[in-house]
Amino acid sequence: MDWEAEVRALAARLDAVEKRAQAAEDHLAVANLQRIYGYYVDKSQWEHVADLFARDATLEINGRGRFFGHERIREYMRHFGPPPPGLLMNHMQLQPVIHVADDGQTAKCRLRALMQVGRMGGEAMWGECLYENEYVKEDGVWKIAVLKSWQVFYTDFDKGWAKHAMPLLMDFDDLPPDEKTQPYPVYPDFYLPPYHYRNPVSGRE
Repeated sequence: MDWEAEVRALAARLDAVEKRAQAAEDHLAVANLQRIYGYYVDKSQWEHVADLFARDATLEINGRGRFFGHERIREYMRHFGPPPPGLLMNHMQLQPVIHVADDGQTAKCRLRALMQVGRMGGEAMWGECLYENEYVKEDGVWKIAVLKSWQVFYTDFDKGWAKHAMPLLMDFDDLPPDEKTQPYPVYPDFYLPPYHYRNPVSGRE
């Protein structure tokens, strides 16, 4: 028996298993990172939210334009301020489709958020958005590199999407973006943000 060949084969199998195990850990870490983002946003923990972003990250939410770099993203988050009394702001992170790059240093994820936003005695809305995000392992820690969120709909809670739809949320008057973005259709119009992946069965884009 060629013991050297067998040892080489076993070493190759071990390397493959280690690579798959690391990919599984990375997949879980990215999923947890995105869910953690949602929990922090729920409770207006803006410093925690900003800490999740990489140094050179990009933030783009709805039609408010792009914000570049960690400090500008922190400024964007702080703009919302502390939660007022009676605030309910749930951002449920759902249906993640995650792909980790072969080198284990970057990843992409498509997911949606279902939102309950409102305040006791004031306004209340249902909402939904789609994300196409990118992540990077920076200094050995997974962080958000690109957060891009498309508004799907917002509607008054008591009317619902069958009777009411809000227009695209655009720029803050008191916080201009680093780069403006083009508006896009929102419900009741149809718009499909591009996928970061191909059809896994047909291979079509």
